Amino acid sequence: MSDFKAMKLAADTVRLLSADAIQKAKSGHPGMPMGAADLAFSLWYKYMRHNPKNPQWIARDRFVLSAGHGSMLLYSLLHLFGYGLTMEDLQNFRQWDSLTPGHPEFGHTKGVEVTTGPLGTGFAAGIGMAAASKNFAAVTGLCEAGLLNNRIFIISGDGCLMEGISHEAASFAGNQKLDNVIVLYDDNNISIEGSTDLAFTEDVGKRFEAYGWRVLRIADANDAEQVDKGLAEAVVSDGRPTLVICKTVIGFGSPGKAGSEKSHGEPLGVDELAATKAAFGFPQEAFYVPQEVRDMVDRRSAELTAEAAKWDAEFQKFVEANPEKAKLISDMLSLKVPEDILPQLLAVTPKDKPAATRASGGAVLQKVAELVPSLCGGAADLAPSTKTAIKASGSFSPADRTGRNFHFGVRELAMSAIANGISVYGGYIPYTSTFFVFSDFMKPGIRLAAIQKIPSIYVFTHDSFYVGEDGPTHEPIEQLAMLRTIPGMTVIRPAEATECAHAWAYAVKSKTPVALILTRQDLAPFDAATAEKVDLEKGAYVVSEDTAYDTILIATGSEVNTALDAAHILRDEGRRIRVVSMPSRELFLRQSREYQDSVIPPACERRVTLEAGTTFGWEKFAGDKGLCIGLDHFGASAPYKVLAEKFGFTPEAVAEKIKAFFA
Repeated sequence: MSDFKAMKLAADTVRLLSADAIQKAKSGHPGMPMGAADLAFSLWYKYMRHNPKNPQWIARDRFVLSAGHGSMLLYSLLHLFGYGLTMEDLQNFRQWDSLTPGHPEFGHTKGVEVTTGPLGTGFAAGIGMAAASKNFAAVTGLCEAGLLNNRIFIISGDGCLMEGISHEAASFAGNQKLDNVIVLYDDNNISIEGSTDLAFTEDVGKRFEAYGWRVLRIADANDAEQVDKGLAEAVVSDGRPTLVICKTVIGFGSPGKAGSEKSHGEPLGVDELAATKAAFGFPQEAFYVPQEVRDMVDRRSAELTAEAAKWDAEFQKFVEANPEKAKLISDMLSLKVPEDILPQLLAVTPKDKPAATRASGGAVLQKVAELVPSLCGGAADLAPSTKTAIKASGSFSPADRTGRNFHFGVRELAMSAIANGISVYGGYIPYTSTFFVFSDFMKPGIRLAAIQKIPSIYVFTHDSFYVGEDGPTHEPIEQLAMLRTIPGMTVIRPAEATECAHAWAYAVKSKTPVALILTRQDLAPFDAATAEKVDLEKGAYVVSEDTAYDTILIATGSEVNTALDAAHILRDEGRRIRVVSMPSRELFLRQSREYQDSVIPPACERRVTLEAGTTFGWEKFAGDKGLCIGLDHFGASAPYKVLAEKFGFTPEAVAEKIKAFFA
């Protein structure tokens, strides 16, 4: 059998394994795996560096199935190449507790590099992997030693390239000249509603050329010989990221559904699947793999493993000859954080005068960057305002791949997913930053970070109506509630500088996403005695109290100072108050019931919550008889002190509301 006939047989095997699994599940998307099988198999078999015996091998190329609905394409490849997916796993596609969920999930199935499904997010995450690879190779010296040049292969469909996130990410990649990115565009002209001409008629190649990409074409990407020629050209860099426009037929090989939207999102059907197998010359047996395909893939897998072993030996020589670089590599891959990071951060935290928590956070960030080599990040063209530039480092750029400051441009959506790619690449704790109201643009990427349970830090500044003159479009009201509803997210809104240092210490140690919500306006620092009480990792703690108190004021962020001042007013009138700072509701709710009750005793029913945002969700802490003070309407344009007065957020106004409510 000639090489190309063998490749075609293997690709047909992938097609039919995919179609069988989808038919058995009575759910799935057979068209994409059947159309892209030639591309994917040739890539995995001949051009991609990977190690089936060690899916975490750091020198591996990354494969991202951005068109995640075609997950059976990836699962079939993982099965054939020996990544641990059994035939039974393929047969349990989309079933409860299976290793083959409907869309690929990072951390769930070996060989899946990133969670994909929401179209375009895998594309952007792949760009993040490419940037991380360039940076990691440069800062560790592995690039100079010729030991690390990961390539990021991405299969994207029409839907990915329609979504705005791919436009943002492609622009970033072109500007950064990420020549280790190779996108295989599965150009089949079909979407769910029918022909892509219904909604998508631009010249994609010209668009990517405008971004600074190299554009190649495979006229018939269901022809093994043309695919091989196209991939051979694509893997030779010309200094730019590469888009390969691959003309495929959706549902290739299906006599009745090939080239039709009918093969996109539903099983072929029993009769059509039988006809397809007959057309390919396969037996009607379900989940059939020809022995010659097993043999050729097993031989190639053994070769890949042997090639990886040779690299491992060279890498070992490198680390033995370069102990400082070896330590850096180890520290980065383990995401090492000093055990005493909190006292080190507190030692540099400016606490001598009122300061915005964005400023306090910026000062703390400099020390975090010094102590944690895995930390890198940037902002959506806002670093001077969000105070998130690492001053001791340069900018990541084509001229300097060692820079830890990433300039994402005004691209919040792509920034969130690029950060996910940096995180899943390994060795990094990425942070991203913008004004808090624009977290709305980042929600899809933040949600995916939470689903994947990966470290990622979001620095959101300008956190309330105190933004002032910029008005309601720039004043976050409901964004805190939005973030808090994401399962697995930790949201921290520090009250002042000391809490800000604690927040950064927690965030950089967290293995899951954390959002730091910071102010633009200055906040008075805690006095020394109060600063000693800070216990941010418990989510809430008592800041100030009277003996035999009968009212509890619970506040976050800038409203802690307001609560303390309101408490003074009430105390002067003979009332007895406990003030609680609750920088993180999530952290507080993870504590024992005993601790929660010690901070907010159930017996005390006179409770007040205070936050410059929506009151949604605060009834859980205020209780049925409590008062929630917040803002359940949009902001306005005026100086922030005027808004505080108009919206009732002065200490005097808060005290009056409390007295009136509990009269």
